[in-house]
Amino acid sequence: MPRSSDAWEAVIGLETHVQLGTDSKIFTSASTNFGDEPNTHIDPVVCGLPGTLPVLNEKVLEFAVKASLALNLKIAEHSKFDRKQYFYPDLPKNYQISQFDEPIAEDGWIEVEVAEKGKETYLKKIGIERLHMEEDAGKLVHAGSDRLAGSTYSLVDYNRAGVALAEIVSKPDLRTGREASEYASEIRRIVRYLGVSDGNMQEGSLRCDVNISVRRGPEAPFGTKVEIKNMNSFSAIQKACDYEIKRQIKAYEASEQVVQETRLWDEAKQLTKSMRSKEGSSDYRYFPDPDLGPIEVSKELCEQWNSELPELPAAKRHRYVKEFDLSAYDARVLTDEFSMASYFEEAVRSGAEPKIACNWITGDIAAYLKSSKESFEKLPFKSEQLAEMVQMIQEGKISGKIAKEILPELLNKGGSPNEIVEKRGLAMISDLAELTKIIDELLATFPNEVKAFRDGKTKLQGFFVGQLMKKTRGKADPKMANQILSQKLQG
Repeated sequence: MPRSSDAWEAVIGLETHVQLGTDSKIFTSASTNFGDEPNTHIDPVVCGLPGTLPVLNEKVLEFAVKASLALNLKIAEHSKFDRKQYFYPDLPKNYQISQFDEPIAEDGWIEVEVAEKGKETYLKKIGIERLHMEEDAGKLVHAGSDRLAGSTYSLVDYNRAGVALAEIVSKPDLRTGREASEYASEIRRIVRYLGVSDGNMQEGSLRCDVNISVRRGPEAPFGTKVEIKNMNSFSAIQKACDYEIKRQIKAYEASEQVVQETRLWDEAKQLTKSMRSKEGSSDYRYFPDPDLGPIEVSKELCEQWNSELPELPAAKRHRYVKEFDLSAYDARVLTDEFSMASYFEEAVRSGAEPKIACNWITGDIAAYLKSSKESFEKLPFKSEQLAEMVQMIQEGKISGKIAKEILPELLNKGGSPNEIVEKRGLAMISDLAELTKIIDELLATFPNEVKAFRDGKTKLQGFFVGQLMKKTRGKADPKMANQILSQKLQG
């Protein structure tokens, strides 16, 4: 009798390919600009033509080392480049320059925060096997059917060929699709914080391959590993893992074989499908690249680059919870983008109360930026102006409702919230005599409701508050207004 699938455990590792954001390619001065006309950024070095020699882009080395340091990897004193002999239809020289047995960095880790639906959020330390540098391949475009020729055809764009990649290989420490998705998200946050890549998955700047197998519990040997490609979102990573785990368990429990292969994720059908049998490293026939010398990073240079690293997302999350007393959720949202975190910190430095600033930033301001497709860097409403608005709310000069009323103008044009409030006459009414007069007039307008309140329908106080805010256009000091109303209504 087969055991329940609950006894099975998934073993997942990710290979994350990060395009490094250099202006030129890894071994040549050809441009890396995305979106230009196909085959306009290719030269003799990319093609590997006779008489040409590759030269390592120094900025690529800097970005690779900085990424390695941020991932707690140990930088190798000595590393080298190798040739990966394999037929690539989208690499014009038919081999790839990569790193095999002596990569630039090995043995690191990152901490990820995993939030499973319906379960308690937990932290997990994920080991990282290595980071190595290599060149990217071009892009194949399968253009469909040519009616005149009566056949299908593919096109190739070599613009991406030779663009610098950092391949980050995790250890097989992941156990669920959610963990895999969160790990990939954290890698993206880190490289974006460092400024070494834009991490744009839609443009292919960050791509993930998943290696996945299942086994009978944590003490059992690893099962047959399957690789999944063609995932362009974190959601796809999670769904592909979850599907493949179920597929493999079902196969084993039906006494079927799971073969080592490469599979593709079909987003439309929400399933993985076989692409080709999986190659081993021996199939690539690696050997040291004869045109490139060894790489040595001095201790002094490594220390210099390490000193230039910013505070990383995990450290920020911990600090925001401890220093600003924010919830783990708020800290996570604020630190997702470096620009949002910077905007928040600048607002707090300018005097904004952290929690109130956080609510405005992650709520109304983030919604505006998403709809307008703008960024915090280009936002006319500066962080010090947000701090000014928050302080006005705290001091009782304006209510939250008035703040929302002036916010659209501030988001579009910027400016001083105090000046806008003064210009529009929106300052909060907090004068006792003035508020008392307005409330007396209001109660005289609704004598029946006053009588009903005094006869026991105390919920009518909310009605009077609403009428008061309508009469004052939201400018009445809520605390003071409620106190006066309670006294007047109770006679």
